[in-house]
Amino acid sequence: MAAETGSNQSVERALTILRVFTTGRPELRVSDIARLADLGLSTASRLLATLEAAGFVDRDPVSGLYRLGLDTVSLGAAVLNGHPVHREARQIAQNLAAELGLGVNVAVRRDSSVFYLLNFEGKHAPRSFALAGQRNPLHATGLGKSLLSGLVPGQRRLILPDGTMTAYTPRTIITHEHLDIEIERTVERGYGSEVEELALGRACVAAPIRDASGDVVAALSVSGPLSAMDLQNREETLARIVIEAADSISIGLGYLGPAYHQGSFSPYGISDEPPSIERLLR
Repeated sequence: MAAETGSNQSVERALTILRVFTTGRPELRVSDIARLADLGLSTASRLLATLEAAGFVDRDPVSGLYRLGLDTVSLGAAVLNGHPVHREARQIAQNLAAELGLGVNVAVRRDSSVFYLLNFEGKHAPRSFALAGQRNPLHATGLGKSLLSGLVPGQRRLILPDGTMTAYTPRTIITHEHLDIEIERTVERGYGSEVEELALGRACVAAPIRDASGDVVAALSVSGPLSAMDLQNREETLARIVIEAADSISIGLGYLGPAYHQGSFSPYGISDEPPSIERLLR
């Protein structure tokens, strides 16, 4: 029993070390890893050596800094390729990004965060990093509002307790009263929007994705700089495109439409066949 407990602790500590690399610092010293993982220096060094031998971390021979190894990419790819939302959304999102020139993102909810499954960049919305696997706050994103639209106010308050909604810009929603209003608008319109609530100079339009039971299981968004999004003139067009793309993914997941699921009305409807890019851009 003691040996089993020790093995479990070693696995938990090794996983904690791997998670340290997802906090925004791609390369770290052993001492930094030990501090961030709340481990002793010798324990961290021993676990890093094991992880390096297994290919899950790499050590730079010159600087001595550690970074995630390429074998973690294989695990991540296997997870994404096996996820039903990722499978249904990948081609649709890729086509939209190419046609619109904007960023197209698909995400699910993990606890109190938006968790990105995929991201495609358009020529007007380039990024220097991959969003897949990253997290953002639910209350400050269009994706988050769309994901929260499938929950009642009480459920939202359990996920986001009072006082936990951080203000990222002067426009960030930080109270449930304000968030409730925005979620109600999201349900009524069939899409959520966000303008400079998470980062200045950026905006997005997002719509919920539903599974065969009618539950909101993911969301799709189109995002980019304010000048490229041009919501003052394009919000209605982008909303229609995003809603129809999300509906198409929902159909692939077995969703039968609002006629079969009371309370899931979309102002633009849900078609029997997935829309073409040409139809989405009409």
